[in-house]
Amino acid sequence: MKKLLTVLFTSLLIVSCVAAKPNKNTTEKAKETKTQAAEVKKPAEDPQMVKLNKVLLSMSGRFKADFKNGDPKEFLADLQKVLDAEKDFRSDDLSLYYLIDKKHNVGESYVPKDLVSLVKNNYYNISRNDLSLRPDVEAALVEMAKGAKKDGITLLVSSTYRSYEYQKNLFQKWVRIDGLEEAERESAREGTSQHQLGVAIDFGNIEDSFIQTSQGKWLNEHSEEYGWSLSFPQGYEDVTGFRWECWHFRYIGVEACKFQKKWFNDVQQYMIEFIDAWKNYEN
Repeated sequence: MKKLLTVLFTSLLIVSCVAAKPNKNTTEKAKETKTQAAEVKKPAEDPQMVKLNKVLLSMSGRFKADFKNGDPKEFLADLQKVLDAEKDFRSDDLSLYYLIDKKHNVGESYVPKDLVSLVKNNYYNISRNDLSLRPDVEAALVEMAKGAKKDGITLLVSSTYRSYEYQKNLFQKWVRIDGLEEAERESAREGTSQHQLGVAIDFGNIEDSFIQTSQGKWLNEHSEEYGWSLSFPQGYEDVTGFRWECWHFRYIGVEACKFQKKWFNDVQQYMIEFIDAWKNYEN
């Protein structure tokens, strides 16, 4: 982030200097008479740059340390592509970029619109018969599964949409098994799970060993090409609130995956937090 912020800080600093530094001739004339003083006008600030600077400054210290160097104009152009892609999302449901985590939740009554039940098909396998996803997300799953099939991989979908009540019972189950502290690292409380949005999938055996399987390796290498992002990467528990889950992927779209990889150290939480802060920015 150093280069990006440096550019922004410099631009703001230049504005301040121009406004503050008096013209030599103006100073001399001012000594003779105030009425002859030349007016020093402050150059107009680019509101997008000012907004970017303030939003970035509002982010966490680790976010700032991990943020990629680059041209702020290029960053804003890439951001616009992501926001333009959002216009194609269905407007009657929560955005695919919706921020949900331990600090941001949805209510007990929220259920994604028009959930599609997953059934036996020619593209991917399912572990049980009570799985469902948002229709746009299921369509994206099919596209990714087709890509995996071409490489000889058949994806296994093990967990998808979870209701508020289901997540509540699941969290309490892990509290009974592992205790509250460990449960907080491995299971979301009700209302705070990406699964309730109908946009997330747990693949395979839902164990750390999944990364060593053919499915795990393929997803790790290719998922972002189809708009799927690993939600809880290794080494970022202090950022995401959860330990590494190599099997948990969220659909956010191809443009967002590119944006995440290019600027946010490929950390989904950083990007979603930034987009949320950008949308909610107030002067």
